[in-house]
Amino acid sequence: MAAFVAKQMVGNKLSAVKGAVGGDDANDDDKEKAEEEERERQEAIREAEERRKEKHRKMEEEREKMRQEIRDKYNIKKKEEVVEQLPQEEPNPLMRKKKTPEELAAEAEAEDLDDFTKLKNSIESQVNELKTQIESKCVMQ
Repeated sequence: MAAFVAKQMVGNKLSAVKGAVGGDDANDDDKEKAEEEERERQEAIREAEERRKEKHRKMEEEREKMRQEIRDKYNIKKKEEVVEQLPQEEPNPLMRKKKTPEELAAEAEAEDLDDFTKLKNSIESQVNELKTQIESKCVMQ
């Protein structure tokens, strides 16, 4: 099956290159044949993928059956998914949890405090600079 898919992929590319190098114009039959081969190749890939998924689904069912038999044999309870209980950051910002008005107000207050703190620090640094300049110019006797 893999050889067939590989041959189809390489064959299509090779025939396209041959036509371009030889200078022969590809007629409608060649184009239709190439399109049909491409459709067949895509169909083969799709069928192979479906078979693979079905195979893995069956294997997982068998594994789960074996796991359950072991649990039953040793009287072990099945663990629930812990991952679902933990809050996780979602990669998509459009799907994030909406914030409550209280959370929004708290964030705004924290941001305001940050702005005031920055302003206060900048004013204090300017005052200290002025003090040092004045003290350096004044000489006490």
